[in-house]
Amino acid sequence: MLDTLDHQQDHLDTLHRAMTGRRFLVLTGAGISTSSGIPDYRDGEGVRRGKPPMMYQEFLATPEARRRYWARAMLGWPRVRIAQPNKAHLALATLQQHGRISGLITQNVDTLHDQAGSRDVIELHGSLHRVLCLDCQLRSERDVIQRQMEVDNPHMAQVHAVQAPDGDTLLDPVFEQRFQVPHCPHCDGARLKPDVVFFGENVAPATALKAMTAVEHAEGLLVVGSSLMAYSAFRLCKAIVEQGKPVIAINLGKTRGDELLQVKIQASCERLLPLLSEKLR
Repeated sequence: MLDTLDHQQDHLDTLHRAMTGRRFLVLTGAGISTSSGIPDYRDGEGVRRGKPPMMYQEFLATPEARRRYWARAMLGWPRVRIAQPNKAHLALATLQQHGRISGLITQNVDTLHDQAGSRDVIELHGSLHRVLCLDCQLRSERDVIQRQMEVDNPHMAQVHAVQAPDGDTLLDPVFEQRFQVPHCPHCDGARLKPDVVFFGENVAPATALKAMTAVEHAEGLLVVGSSLMAYSAFRLCKAIVEQGKPVIAINLGKTRGDELLQVKIQASCERLLPLLSEKLR
């Protein structure tokens, strides 16, 4: 067992030695939010589970693709909306409050770090709590768009769909055909997109710059719950190693950056981070 008390103490001692006297930047991935009820994309070998997510180019290409996306997302949003920060999120917020980490970058789009009390979180891939209009470029709160979809699609009220990562669901296509896509509250346009970075889409240049600047100012990088398969996260690990700074990871399974890691701990971040927070304080 990876999480026996002896192993936990060994992991804690290893982390404490690595981080004492240094202010690490933290990079989190989907693995930190699974205990909050949000599925992750990959298994322990870094292989993507289930069907591939919709690509950005597909989403842009046709109204049918956007109808399919929003029909599934309408049913997936409630679980994301009610998700609560777990002990790992709260521990990182405490570490930041006590000045023990230099900052926080997340690949997640669930805002759980903000809800836990972390400040100035760099959302590498955006947030599902916002919706962007591709026509007028104005943003809306997701709850506003959700209410509109529920009113326009009463036939979806009793539909059950299996939850997938990032607010997606596995939905029978028959329910998609009658679905009315939401319209922008500002310009009435029908090209609404969640304010997140899709697969096949680039991170916004300003966000990428902010993340790289945080890397440059950090004294090390702690990766939590990420396979680092997304290049936007992997490049941050490469950059900090090129600067001669350590990268350590808490992750259950393989990561793309295994060869870059000074220390890798295969343990539950929800169990280990609260212990680390207490010890570093």
